[in-house]
Amino acid sequence: QVQLVESGGGLVQAGGSLRLSCAASGRTFSHYDMGWFRQAPGKEREFVAAISWSGSSTRYADSVKGRFTISRDNAKNTLYLQMTSLKPEDTAVYYCAAGGWGTSQYAYNYWGQGTQVTVSS
Repeated sequence: QVQLVESGGGLVQAGGSLRLSCAASGRTFSHYDMGWFRQAPGKEREFVAAISWSGSSTRYADSVKGRFTISRDNAKNTLYLQMTSLKPEDTAVYYCAAGGWGTSQYAYNYWGQGTQVTVSS
C-alpha cells in the first residue's frame, strides 16, 4: 500500500501564491505517475495536473495552465503543486493521487486525505 499525506493548504488572497506538498510512504515512490485533483462543494472532482514518474512529462487542466506548476522530488518522496495568481474559483479541497495518468480520477489507485485551499476576493 501507498500512503499519501497533503499539506500546505490554507487561506490566501486572490492573486497570491501557495505551495501544496504531498508526502508518500509505504511503497516505492519514484516509479509512480502522480497527479493533483480538486473538488469544490457541490461539484465533481476535477483534474488539475499530472506528472510522470521521472518528472519529465507534465499535463495541466486548461483552467490552471500558466498559473500552476507540478513537480516532484523522488529523493524526498514528495510531490508539489506550486499555485500562483490564485483566483476565488480555485477554492476547493485538493487531493494528491498516485498510480495513474490522465484526467480521470478513476485511473488513479491511491489518494491522500485532501487539503483545503480557500482564495478570498
